[in-house]
Amino acid sequence: MFENISMKDKKVLITAGASGLGLEMARVFAAEGARVFLCDVDEAALAAVRRELPAAGTVVADVSDEDSVAALFDAGRAFLGGLDVLVNNAGIAGPTGAVETISRADWDRTLAVNITGQFLCARQAIPLLRQSPAGVILNLSSAAGHLGFAGRSAYAASKWAVVGFTKTLAIELGKDGIRVNAILPGAVEGPRIRAVIEAKAKILGRPVEEIAARYENQASLGRMVTARDIANMALFAASGAAAGVSGQTLVVDGHTQQLV
Repeated sequence: MFENISMKDKKVLITAGASGLGLEMARVFAAEGARVFLCDVDEAALAAVRRELPAAGTVVADVSDEDSVAALFDAGRAFLGGLDVLVNNAGIAGPTGAVETISRADWDRTLAVNITGQFLCARQAIPLLRQSPAGVILNLSSAAGHLGFAGRSAYAASKWAVVGFTKTLAIELGKDGIRVNAILPGAVEGPRIRAVIEAKAKILGRPVEEIAARYENQASLGRMVTARDIANMALFAASGAAAGVSGQTLVVDGHTQQLV
């Protein structure tokens, strides 16, 4: 029989939880009984989350800023009374273009959010997770974290780094009973991927509809994945049903072999 995936009374902190994947994961975890604490850079979006999920805690935080992350975990610890699951979800799309066209500032900002942010959050979370009977870290990577991605070098570099960080943390923390896995979404239907598609269409001088079709058809399933697909994987990976799963790249991309 499949083990219970209930998260009843689990203490979960999700970064960038006010929209997109973070919000969908918050919904799924809350529905399974978890106590959820969310951060985001967008206070207005957090206010909307509080209306939808009134039991959730929220705070404004920028994961690329060390002081902001320290304040985030002070607030999260006070609200949750501990920590069982950290979901390192915060990330940005970064610039689109050939390497020689990308500015140093855009490169640095992409890595600051997508990988340094995960480092800063993990460093704060680990002492709390050691006190949990079954601590979990879930790091959001991307299909671009195991495939090349022309025109998206900063993003791909940051997401490959997430995989290396994840596998190393799994080795370091295994003795403490803390599991660490990376989730690698493919193209996720939503505003972010649509912005990437528009940028790529502009660079290539092709119709947006043509580039969108490429993204939709790059997976064997012939569609983009959804935020709920990713949230369901996060729920499984954080639950007791995945008690033997650590150090893995959990790919949810409809079977994508090449990014376009």
